[in-house]
Amino acid sequence: MINTLALVDICLASPNDASHLTAISHAAKRYWGYSDELIALWDADLTVSPQFIDDHPVFCAVQSDAIVGFYALSRQGEAFELEHLWVDPMHMGAGVGARLFEHAVRTVRSLGGSLLTIVSDPHAEGFFRRMGASRVGEAPSKPEGRTLPLMTLVIGAHDVAST
Repeated sequence: MINTLALVDICLASPNDASHLTAISHAAKRYWGYSDELIALWDADLTVSPQFIDDHPVFCAVQSDAIVGFYALSRQGEAFELEHLWVDPMHMGAGVGARLFEHAVRTVRSLGGSLLTIVSDPHAEGFFRRMGASRVGEAPSKPEGRTLPLMTLVIGAHDVAST
């Protein structure tokens, strides 16, 4: 773990970053010990294309000119979904994820959003709870029969990430 959060900047992703963001999502998912078969099954969900970056708000955590994490949002009216939030395993535990999540909440608020939905990996549910999200149900996943925690965060003027 590298503890240099003060040196991390958040900036808008470029379509040229797509392959690097995909590599981070794969590495972060593998960190939790998922099999190669499951990673292959989830490949489409873990892949970030240049077109996706063009069509969605995607922001990167950058340290010393290297991307160390990122998040992406999708939108339907005032409701947003956290499509991605991944941190390079070498930087997990250093506050990068919290910084990205707080930035995502500020982004949702600035775009007039009032709700952030998160379909969380089971390993990340505790993180999202610490960030203020509440579990509201389950969402279907792959393989058939697997479910993921469905979480929401109501975006208000005075929530945890408003500072």
